Amino acid sequence: MPKTVEGPDGRPRCGWCAAAPEFFAYHDREWGFPVDDDRRLFEKICLESFQSGLSWRTILAKRDNFRAAFDNFDFRKVANYTQADVERLLADPGIVRHRGKIEAVINNAKRAKELVAEAGSIAAFVWSYEPDEKELAEPQTASTSEASIQLSKDLKKRGWKFVGPTTVYAFMQAMGLINDHAAGCAMRIEAAKARAAFTRPQIV
Repeated sequence: MPKTVEGPDGRPRCGWCAAAPEFFAYHDREWGFPVDDDRRLFEKICLESFQSGLSWRTILAKRDNFRAAFDNFDFRKVANYTQADVERLLADPGIVRHRGKIEAVINNAKRAKELVAEAGSIAAFVWSYEPDEKELAEPQTASTSEASIQLSKDLKKRGWKFVGPTTVYAFMQAMGLINDHAAGCAMRIEAAKARAAFTRPQIV
């Protein structure tokens, strides 16, 4: 796949946008821009785990359904889900009906509450793993990094599930912990500006 493709406005975009027309809006408005909202961070790590073995296009198309099914990924609500909720979700045709991944979301919601009690917020914890840009590979040439391996390891120690290094790396790319827009992509500069203006949350 080429590193860049022409976007709707004629400017270059990351090559992966060519895989589906709806990717351009997601790429331009969300991917790679820094996020410090715990709900969005929890949602994304859950959706990345659902994507495992599937395409992001499948997950993106079902994102609104996932939000409706999981109380908009309010981890405090999801942490209280029971076996009845698992069965409800397994019967929901609008989402990916994978028992292990559904149960992982509920488990991870409980772990997220513990993490907030420990660090003050999910954001403060994950942003403490933001890598030095000098340590990163060239844009879009890696699927893991030292930082994603370490964050994955530390989440697993805390009992999180479906958070392997590749899943965590995709999460870090999407949530702006790294700027992995391709060299030449029009959004690389925009993401860099957003990262420069972003106030990193601190562990309390």
